[in-house]
Amino acid sequence: MTIQSGKLNGKVALVTGTAQGIGKAIAQRLEEEGAVVHGIDKDSVDVTSSSAVSDFVSSLGGVDILVNSAGGVRGQVGRPIEEVTDDQWRDVVDANLTGTFICVRAVVPFMKQRGWGRIVTISSGAGRSVSLTGIQAYASAKAAQIGFTRQMAHELGQFGITVNCIAPGFVLSNPTSIAQWESYGPEGQQKILNNIPVRHLGTADDIANGVQFFVDPAAKWITGQTLSIDGGHALF
Repeated sequence: MTIQSGKLNGKVALVTGTAQGIGKAIAQRLEEEGAVVHGIDKDSVDVTSSSAVSDFVSSLGGVDILVNSAGGVRGQVGRPIEEVTDDQWRDVVDANLTGTFICVRAVVPFMKQRGWGRIVTISSGAGRSVSLTGIQAYASAKAAQIGFTRQMAHELGQFGITVNCIAPGFVLSNPTSIAQWESYGPEGQQKILNNIPVRHLGTADDIANGVQFFVDPAAKWITGQTLSIDGGHALF
């Protein structure tokens, strides 16, 4: 779906995880649509800190659009469950799930006052199936983001706030995903491609397209949804 530029004029957007990849592409897209975009990453605002997020949102005077893109595997690799430490588990869950909760909680009062809001969370295909990385905390946190999206859609719809989720497939968007892809080698890469109906990987712009759709003012009757943007991989 192609949405005309300028539909977000006057809207203030907060996008987390904008240092690279998907978050960066989303921020750029919303700017192109006319929104005033404030992008943050782990070096500017810690999304797992309630006080840091609350202070930042207050400094903006409110947010109309929130996109939760921060998270990831936090530099971890898959290992047997008995080798996973408490700190490793919490690090991934906090970065993905707790950060999403904290950011949503911070922006909702302003959205309620205005009677309008758009919240989009970037989950993962790992949250709908299994993680190719084998990182248990990542798959669990991404699945929990989907459940949190449904619950927030149920709670906030009466205030004119829609809450949706995107579950990306394999996207070469940052050094971690590129290293993961390269680790599979030609045979492993081809196996992954064979399980994608369109036979190619996605891009960060593909995910930004989905966000653009969900935050459009015309998408006012779409909430509680999880959209798989994965070239059809979720069919299998």
